[in-house]
Amino acid sequence: MAAALEGVSVLDLTHCIAGPYCTKLLAGFGADVLKIEPPEGEKGRRMAPFFGDEPGPDSSLPFAYLNSGKRGITLNLKIDVLVENFSPRVLPSLGLDYETISEVAPHLVMVSISNFGQTGPYRDYKAADIVEYALGGLMYIFGAYDREPLKHAFNQAQFKAGTDAASATLMAVYHQRTTGGRGSGQGQHVDVSIQEAVASGLRDVVNNYTYTGAIRRRQPNHSGDLQRLRATADGFLLPNPGLGGGLNWDSFTEFLDLPELDDDRFRTPSARLVNAEELGRILDEYFIHQNKYERFYGSHQRRFIFGVIQSPEEVLEDPQFGHREFFANADHPVLGKVKFPGAPFKMEETPWQLGNSAPTLGQDNGKILGERLGLSLEQLGALRSQGII
Repeated sequence: MAAALEGVSVLDLTHCIAGPYCTKLLAGFGADVLKIEPPEGEKGRRMAPFFGDEPGPDSSLPFAYLNSGKRGITLNLKIDVLVENFSPRVLPSLGLDYETISEVAPHLVMVSISNFGQTGPYRDYKAADIVEYALGGLMYIFGAYDREPLKHAFNQAQFKAGTDAASATLMAVYHQRTTGGRGSGQGQHVDVSIQEAVASGLRDVVNNYTYTGAIRRRQPNHSGDLQRLRATADGFLLPNPGLGGGLNWDSFTEFLDLPELDDDRFRTPSARLVNAEELGRILDEYFIHQNKYERFYGSHQRRFIFGVIQSPEEVLEDPQFGHREFFANADHPVLGKVKFPGAPFKMEETPWQLGNSAPTLGQDNGKILGERLGLSLEQLGALRSQGII
């Protein structure tokens, strides 16, 4: 099968998470991604966890995942797309701002990913993932209203920005192709703000405030909340029977085989709120003796909305993921055989592919600089001795 981005070349000047994830998605659909790093390697090579708990330039598991399918050198070529996620001041200070580059290559699509975008009063501020969540507005609505705000685990803001950047890149490349084709179409500068990538998830929160002045607050977490997590004999379960007009209390009580719930104290939402502590006690005592998967599969036969809290091991063994072959096997020269998440969608005619493993540091120096740029072995040796590659 053909690859969706076959023939598109991408110069990858990114590091850490958001930028490498953007170019990983492009590589998975066939783009020829050339990752350029400083001689000591980009920061992502020093991100834990490490294979065998031994830090090294080629043993970072996050780096291996985020950079699979790419080629790598430590140092331009004729390219269609340049992706970078330096702070906004870096490339202009090197004379590599978009305005300068576009004079030489007006067809180039340059994608810049930064904490707050290329303009504005926060442009040069540093940030971590939790800061993006806080300033993007999402943290305010996550967690229980009687506790401090929370954020999702890990670096979700970074991955969201990487996904948005990949989507924007595809649209810019499409425009490039329709205005003259490869090497002659109209390029442009794509400005991706991680703060705005987070804020795009607010949706109805902004609309409600704009039109009604209503401020969405974090949800209550009382013991009788029907959407509250419950401990089971083998883990945790989210026993959501459905809310609003979709909740049939008699059917829910029958499914659980809990006659204690067949009581006017729990039959209506207002009654359940008044008797929340007693309802919570009954549910907690019931679920702690249940098998989470038995309740999960049984609930969906009755059209309830139950969910299992799965461990990493259980996610890898999940039959739904297995049926759709979501997780891909990679063979890395240092890490050996590892599994990585696949693409977040499927395409019949131009499917995503994992491609080769993440490049070891400077892996393609000889091939790219020698074969494409014509440097001799002596010249390559001199560049190494000077710390240039």
